[in-house]
Amino acid sequence: MIKSMQDIIKKAQLLEPKRIAVAAANDYHVLEAVHMAKEAKLVDPILVGDKKEIEKMLKELKISQQGYKIIDISDPALASQEAVKLVSGGKADILMKGFVDSSIILRAALDRDFGLRTPNRLSHVSVMEIPSYHKILLMSDGAMNINPDVDVKQEIIENGVLIAHAMGIKHPLVGCIAAVEKVNPKMQATLDAQELIIRNQNDRIKGCTIGGPFAMDNAINKEAAQIKEIEDPMAGNVDFLLMPQIESGNIFYKSMMFLGNAKSASIIAGAKKPIVLTSRADSRESKFYSIALAALVADGL
Repeated sequence: MIKSMQDIIKKAQLLEPKRIAVAAANDYHVLEAVHMAKEAKLVDPILVGDKKEIEKMLKELKISQQGYKIIDISDPALASQEAVKLVSGGKADILMKGFVDSSIILRAALDRDFGLRTPNRLSHVSVMEIPSYHKILLMSDGAMNINPDVDVKQEIIENGVLIAHAMGIKHPLVGCIAAVEKVNPKMQATLDAQELIIRNQNDRIKGCTIGGPFAMDNAINKEAAQIKEIEDPMAGNVDFLLMPQIESGNIFYKSMMFLGNAKSASIIAGAKKPIVLTSRADSRESKFYSIALAALVADGL
């Protein structure tokens, strides 16, 4: 069972190194993270971007170019397209964002001719190691799907469950988060939770158990759940938080990272292969952990 970021790294190290294509790789933190992953024998890097700039950065970071393939394309949009083509063409296993806007790399990833489209919706899944929580915690979606309806929430859950399975969480407990823990006809998040539970019970959503609605406190704290007399056995013990909309997920993620001393890994799920699309504010360590998570997930795709 994975309980920490180090466990994710160790599990990924049991696999063959994955080929990672980095779009617009001229970014210091990205290069540091890729180097950490290469040194850990998680990936074989393909750096797509301005070659002179990449070589200059590698030199400044005191990273040897040995073992790195560099494809010289200075335009970020064209570099993104080339990186996507490497993945869709089977020459790479993971796509990673470098110094390029998210909208540009996602446009390339979703291209109908050479992209990484599947019938599935793309969603952003974060995996967090939080000192105050007793196990690893998944959360979605704090970065992509703005105001998902119940059908989109089902797809977000399904993507997250695949990530959990890749991590060795065989039957994740999914908590649907709302402001309150009771169904309220005026609060859509509680109605969606009720519907998702029914779909889960009817085997329309498989591979997990869904509970809720939960307020945040009783989803992750057993004492709070007991005080409020929450009878759901997963209360205080969820593996995966389904957020009601992007603001909730984004605020939770950044609160954990900047106030809660959390460690995190995040990927885009739902494509043919995993996409590492981290925030510019994320540390090199978070980017490294994200690469390790992507390597785990790529092994099953």
